Amino acid sequence: MKKIIECVPNFSEGNDMQVIKQITDVIEAVDGVSLLDVDPGKATNRTVVTFVGTPDEVVEAAFQAIKKSSELIDMSKHKGEHPRFGATDVCPFIPVANISMEETVEYARKLAKKVGDELGLAVYCYESAALTPERKNLAKVRSGEYEGLAKKLKTDAGKPDFGSDEFNPNFGAVAVGARNFLIAYNVNLNTTSTRRANAIAFDVRERGRVKREGGKLTGKILRDEKGNPINEPGTLKSVKAIGWFIEEYGVAQISMNLTDISVTSIHKAFDEVCDKAQKRGIRVTGSELVGLIPLDAMLEAGRYFLRKQKRSTGVSDAELIKIAVKTMGLDELAPFDPEEKIIEYKMQEDKKRLVDYSVQGFAEETASESPAPGGGSVAAYMGALGASLATMVANLSSHKRGWDDRWEEFSDWAEKGKHYQQALLRAVDEDTDSFNAIMNAFGLPKSTDEEKLARKQAIQEATIYAAEVPLKTMQLCYDSMEVIKAMTEIGNPNSVTDAAVGALAARSGVLAAYLNVQVNLKDVEDIKIVEKMLGEAKKIAEDTVNMEKIILDIAEGKLSE
Repeated sequence: MKKIIECVPNFSEGNDMQVIKQITDVIEAVDGVSLLDVDPGKATNRTVVTFVGTPDEVVEAAFQAIKKSSELIDMSKHKGEHPRFGATDVCPFIPVANISMEETVEYARKLAKKVGDELGLAVYCYESAALTPERKNLAKVRSGEYEGLAKKLKTDAGKPDFGSDEFNPNFGAVAVGARNFLIAYNVNLNTTSTRRANAIAFDVRERGRVKREGGKLTGKILRDEKGNPINEPGTLKSVKAIGWFIEEYGVAQISMNLTDISVTSIHKAFDEVCDKAQKRGIRVTGSELVGLIPLDAMLEAGRYFLRKQKRSTGVSDAELIKIAVKTMGLDELAPFDPEEKIIEYKMQEDKKRLVDYSVQGFAEETASESPAPGGGSVAAYMGALGASLATMVANLSSHKRGWDDRWEEFSDWAEKGKHYQQALLRAVDEDTDSFNAIMNAFGLPKSTDEEKLARKQAIQEATIYAAEVPLKTMQLCYDSMEVIKAMTEIGNPNSVTDAAVGALAARSGVLAAYLNVQVNLKDVEDIKIVEKMLGEAKKIAEDTVNMEKIILDIAEGKLSE
């Protein structure tokens, strides 16, 4: 699964779209990166650009954008309402999928160093990427703005983390950071009252509201010993909120920024607003997502609402998304298209995957004169069908009449089954991709000794990888038999044969993938690698045959009861 990072650089130009276009062009020129949004502001004279991609490619795209901005934007002539101190003012990285904040920080610092070393520009690291606690806060890093930068660079406290401490009047400085994903999210109310919407917003936002004497809205404001107003915190951490009226739709909304969805998720925010609105005699009618959202945030929302219904969460991603959309009313004001609103779907390549084929289409493609998909992809697909059958039995069991107190037990098994199903479906295309990689390696030039050596090494690396993929398929198929065995033993007795068929499919997937491991290792020259992988594959195959017998014996016993 690809690691995905979002990058949201802010450029100090919001009026000349030719300049912005040149900057976004260099971003789009980097393979593995998708430009999602360009938002210019005339009053702020600032443009916010959003793009996503795999980590190294995001670093490269961000570097090229910073470089281009240093060539096109002259900060000595810049005027705008927003705080700023550089042509590329800030450049935060945000973890989106399959990557931790710690890893994201490393990539942010990698960019900062590259900009400093290769472009000689002053770079400060902030938020999670900060090298010192004092620089976590962006406002402190940018204090004095562009106008005070020349003086700041001469002080020990103001020296940049990377790059030159000489003032560059054209560029200024850039702050490179790492932060959590921010979601702009609005909740719709069955009222037109901005005042009542604001009251709910103050109930939930982290800042809360100003304390007053006697807890009355008109009471005297309470202050601390320094004369500052004392706030009564709201119920949601990492949430900013305000109430407003949307004339276009004729409803009031709670407009929220969820600044850290690892602290307050979209579904938690929705439920809390529902609760606070109900206590004020107001009903939530739906909600609206502004911008894009990571896939995992939508899947977790779907699982959350299914758990509240005491239903199995081991269902397809499409079903989880549908549950989330319908429960939160994300389609009330406009259609919610997952392909346009979910980051991972938005950046999917146009290339059609094997798993996107119909059942008939996959069979026909396999039967064609093309050598791929071949046995390895079919092995993974057989394993996926075995895991799917086990997941089906778990889902049926979670809804079985009279087993209401066991829904969570079977939901957990369904989640495990779905994990193996999805991993094996990915292996279907991965196996074909590994075969194509071998073909590409054979197609490399071989005119010189250097080219011959590089080609030989590429062929060996691709061949080892082509053996690793079916070995992984073997392990996944075997591991899925834990779920299959459990569903044969304790699942809905009416579906025991479905679980048993799952065991046959998993066994077939293992033995079929075993053949692919063996045939690919025949061309690997490193004997140690060959012996190690063959040993692992042989053991998995033997364990699988034994597990299949155990499962079928259990099924036979159930059938004879």
